[in-house]
Amino acid sequence: MKAIPRTALLLGLAGLIPFLWGVVTRFSPAMHDLTLALAGPRFVAPYILLYYGTIILAFMSGVLWGFAARADTHAASLGYALSVVPALWAFLFTGTGPVSTALYLIVGFVGVLGIDWLFWSNGLTPSWWMALRIPLTVVVVGCLAVVAFT
Repeated sequence: MKAIPRTALLLGLAGLIPFLWGVVTRFSPAMHDLTLALAGPRFVAPYILLYYGTIILAFMSGVLWGFAARADTHAASLGYALSVVPALWAFLFTGTGPVSTALYLIVGFVGVLGIDWLFWSNGLTPSWWMALRIPLTVVVVGCLAVVAFT
Protein backbone atom coordinates (compact mmCIF):
# COMPACT_ATOMS: atom_id res chain seq x y z
CA MET A 1 0.00 0.00 0.00
CA LYS A 2 1.29 3.42 -0.91
CA ALA A 3 1.48 6.21 1.62
CA ILE A 4 -1.37 8.69 1.60
CA PRO A 5 -0.36 11.76 -0.42
CA ARG A 6 0.31 14.69 1.88
CA THR A 7 -2.31 16.98 0.29
CA ALA A 8 -5.03 14.33 0.49
CA LEU A 9 -4.16 13.64 4.11
CA LEU A 10 -4.09 17.30 5.10
CA LEU A 11 -7.39 18.05 3.36
CA GLY A 12 -8.98 14.97 4.90
CA LEU A 13 -7.82 16.02 8.37
CA ALA A 14 -8.95 19.62 7.77
CA GLY A 15 -12.35 18.24 6.85
CA LEU A 16 -12.64 16.89 10.39
CA ILE A 17 -12.38 20.35 11.97
CA PRO A 18 -16.12 21.18 11.85
CA PHE A 19 -16.96 17.76 13.31
CA LEU A 20 -14.42 18.17 16.10
CA TRP A 21 -15.56 21.75 16.71
CA GLY A 22 -19.09 20.47 17.17
CA VAL A 23 -17.88 18.14 19.91
CA VAL A 24 -15.92 20.96 21.56
CA THR A 25 -18.97 23.24 21.61
CA ARG A 26 -21.13 20.40 22.91
CA PHE A 27 -18.98 19.81 25.97
CA SER A 28 -17.49 23.25 26.64
CA PRO A 29 -20.08 25.83 27.61
CA ALA A 30 -17.48 28.59 27.33
CA MET A 31 -16.56 27.64 23.75
CA HIS A 32 -20.23 27.19 22.90
CA ASP A 33 -21.09 30.67 24.14
CA LEU A 34 -18.05 32.30 22.53
CA THR A 35 -18.76 30.65 19.17
CA LEU A 36 -22.43 31.54 19.42
CA ALA A 37 -21.53 35.18 20.04
CA LEU A 38 -18.87 35.41 17.32
CA ALA A 39 -20.20 33.14 14.57
CA GLY A 40 -23.82 32.35 15.34
CA PRO A 41 -25.80 29.19 15.98
CA ARG A 42 -24.75 27.40 12.78
CA PHE A 43 -21.30 26.83 14.22
CA VAL A 44 -22.18 25.11 17.50
CA ALA A 45 -23.39 21.62 18.30
CA PRO A 46 -25.60 19.97 17.28
CA TYR A 47 -26.22 22.12 14.21
CA ILE A 48 -22.66 22.16 12.85
CA LEU A 49 -22.33 18.39 13.25
CA LEU A 50 -25.58 17.61 11.47
CA TYR A 51 -25.41 20.25 8.76
CA TYR A 52 -21.78 19.64 7.88
CA GLY A 53 -22.28 15.88 8.12
CA THR A 54 -25.10 16.10 5.59
CA ILE A 55 -22.93 18.15 3.23
CA ILE A 56 -19.99 15.76 3.47
CA LEU A 57 -22.18 12.68 2.99
CA ALA A 58 -23.55 14.22 -0.21
CA PHE A 59 -20.00 15.23 -1.25
CA MET A 60 -18.95 11.59 -0.99
CA SER A 61 -21.41 10.77 -3.77
CA GLY A 62 -19.36 12.93 -6.12
CA VAL A 63 -16.15 11.24 -5.03
CA LEU A 64 -17.67 7.83 -5.63
CA TRP A 65 -19.04 8.92 -9.03
CA GLY A 66 -15.50 9.77 -10.07
CA PHE A 67 -14.32 6.31 -9.07
CA ALA A 68 -17.23 4.67 -10.91
CA ALA A 69 -16.12 6.44 -14.08
CA ARG A 70 -12.92 4.38 -13.95
CA ALA A 71 -14.78 1.07 -14.24
CA ASP A 72 -15.66 -0.89 -17.35
CA THR A 73 -19.16 -0.52 -18.79
CA HIS A 74 -21.00 -3.16 -16.70
CA ALA A 75 -19.26 -2.35 -13.42
CA ALA A 76 -19.57 1.38 -14.12
CA SER A 77 -23.37 1.11 -14.16
CA LEU A 78 -23.37 -0.46 -10.71
CA GLY A 79 -20.76 2.05 -9.55
CA TYR A 80 -22.83 5.00 -10.73
CA ALA A 81 -25.91 3.61 -9.02
CA LEU A 82 -24.03 3.09 -5.76
CA SER A 83 -22.43 6.51 -5.98
CA VAL A 84 -25.75 8.35 -5.77
CA VAL A 85 -26.89 6.48 -2.65
CA PRO A 86 -25.08 8.74 -0.11
CA ALA A 87 -26.61 11.93 -1.54
CA LEU A 88 -30.07 10.38 -1.70
CA TRP A 89 -29.63 9.04 1.83
CA ALA A 90 -28.70 12.50 3.11
CA PHE A 91 -31.66 14.06 1.28
CA LEU A 92 -34.21 11.53 2.48
CA PHE A 93 -33.12 10.91 6.05
CA THR A 94 -31.82 14.17 7.48
CA GLY A 95 -33.89 16.95 8.98
CA THR A 96 -35.88 14.58 11.14
CA GLY A 97 -34.63 15.85 14.50
CA PRO A 98 -31.13 15.90 15.94
CA VAL A 99 -30.94 12.38 17.35
CA SER A 100 -32.49 10.61 14.38
CA THR A 101 -30.52 12.72 11.89
CA ALA A 102 -27.28 11.87 13.71
CA LEU A 103 -28.16 8.18 13.66
CA TYR A 104 -29.03 8.28 9.95
CA LEU A 105 -25.78 10.10 9.19
CA ILE A 106 -23.82 7.49 11.15
CA VAL A 107 -25.44 4.73 9.09
CA GLY A 108 -24.76 6.74 5.93
CA PHE A 109 -21.06 7.18 6.67
CA VAL A 110 -20.65 3.51 7.56
CA GLY A 111 -22.45 2.65 4.32
CA VAL A 112 -20.13 4.91 2.33
CA LEU A 113 -17.18 3.12 3.91
CA GLY A 114 -18.64 -0.14 2.59
CA ILE A 115 -18.96 1.35 -0.90
CA ASP A 116 -15.42 2.72 -0.57
CA TRP A 117 -14.21 -0.79 0.23
CA LEU A 118 -16.08 -2.25 -2.74
CA PHE A 119 -14.57 0.31 -5.11
CA TRP A 120 -11.12 -0.07 -3.52
CA SER A 121 -11.21 -3.88 -3.74
CA ASN A 122 -12.03 -3.58 -7.43
CA GLY A 123 -9.10 -1.27 -8.11
CA LEU A 124 -11.16 1.85 -8.78
CA THR A 125 -9.60 3.98 -6.03
CA PRO A 126 -6.00 4.85 -5.27
CA SER A 127 -4.23 2.10 -3.32
CA TRP A 128 -4.07 4.33 -0.21
CA TRP A 129 -7.81 5.13 -0.21
CA MET A 130 -8.91 2.87 2.65
CA ALA A 131 -5.95 3.95 4.78
CA LEU A 132 -7.41 7.45 4.59
CA ARG A 133 -11.12 6.65 4.69
CA ILE A 134 -11.18 4.31 7.71
CA PRO A 135 -9.70 6.73 10.28
CA LEU A 136 -11.68 9.67 8.88
CA THR A 137 -14.90 7.67 9.12
CA VAL A 138 -14.12 6.55 12.67
CA VAL A 139 -13.69 10.17 13.78
CA VAL A 140 -16.82 11.35 11.93
CA VAL A 141 -18.95 8.55 13.39
CA GLY A 142 -17.56 9.25 16.86
CA CYS A 143 -18.39 12.94 16.58
CA LEU A 144 -21.91 12.26 15.30
CA ALA A 145 -22.39 9.79 18.16
CA VAL A 146 -22.10 12.77 20.52
CA VAL A 147 -25.42 14.05 19.15
CA ALA A 148 -27.00 10.61 18.91
CA PHE A 149 -26.09 9.33 22.36
CA THR A 150 -25.44 12.24 24.74
